[in-house]
Amino acid sequence: MHIGKSYKLVDFLFWTRRRIYTLIILDTIPVVLYQLVGIKWLVVPWVVVALLGTATAFIVGFKNTQTYNRTGNGHDIWTNIRNLSISWGMLCRDYFKDGEFVRLLVYRHFAWLTVLRYQMREGRVWEVADARYNAEYQRYYTIPERKHAFKDEILKYITAEEWSYVAGTRSQGIQLLALQSQALKAVYEKQEIVVAQYAELQRTINGFITQQGLCESLKDTPYPRQYSIVNTIFVSMFCFLLPYGLLQEFDQLNAAVTGLMKGHMIWLLIPFCVIVSWMYTSLEQVGESTEYPFEGSANDVPISQICRAIEIDLREMLGETELPAPVAPQNDILV
Repeated sequence: MHIGKSYKLVDFLFWTRRRIYTLIILDTIPVVLYQLVGIKWLVVPWVVVALLGTATAFIVGFKNTQTYNRTGNGHDIWTNIRNLSISWGMLCRDYFKDGEFVRLLVYRHFAWLTVLRYQMREGRVWEVADARYNAEYQRYYTIPERKHAFKDEILKYITAEEWSYVAGTRSQGIQLLALQSQALKAVYEKQEIVVAQYAELQRTINGFITQQGLCESLKDTPYPRQYSIVNTIFVSMFCFLLPYGLLQEFDQLNAAVTGLMKGHMIWLLIPFCVIVSWMYTSLEQVGESTEYPFEGSANDVPISQICRAIEIDLREMLGETELPAPVAPQNDILV
């Protein structure tokens, strides 16, 4: 997640430069054919292009709204996880007298958070974090889940025996929550907590299960492919036809000018078409990079930072003083 005032224009141009190169070529070809080769029938009625541009604007706007909502949903899910985690830590600390047992429950929760964040960082075929233009932007920041081995991280919080049991299961996060439930049942049967306390703790675990399910649903459900391909087709068609629709418009400007530019006004079509087309392709690229809020791009939900903040808060509740450092932004990017 970018937490600065704004992206720098230079960075944004660098990020979209390959599409700019393509647009320059697409917009130069019709001008050369029209002006130098003399193929005047290449003209497309401007009304057709304008109608297509209007339809494209609606489609691009629709997609960007939906992809922004996906990122917003991701933020809501992880806000709920943070709130539930704080409640979990307070309930465990206040309900149980055995400090080691409290530490076991809290650290096992850290293990669940670790499993979940690594699961969310896994790649999917439809994601674009490793697309060339996104991958090269990762020189500005580091994704912790790609820097540190998963097993090394998980063994900070649970024993090797417990991890050996969980590692062989299909859903490691669910199994960790099941161990939490099992531990609570054991202490309840010993009458170390009353039924109301037991019910409150179980409700919190159910909340974690719900939030994990929402994370997995958002992670494993791509933006509908039918809308995605329509968006791509319309943007491509508009960018391709735009210079053909403006050939006569710029050629007619020669009648209103004198001097050096007279007879050459059509060459101004190239930069103007590039600018207009770039706005559409940039909106498409921005929407694409916002579709999947957990993959590790610069616009994602900062799940690594949230998990670290939860760990710091809960370890402080346990009275620990040697705490991990908060995840700091790198070049205004928080992951």
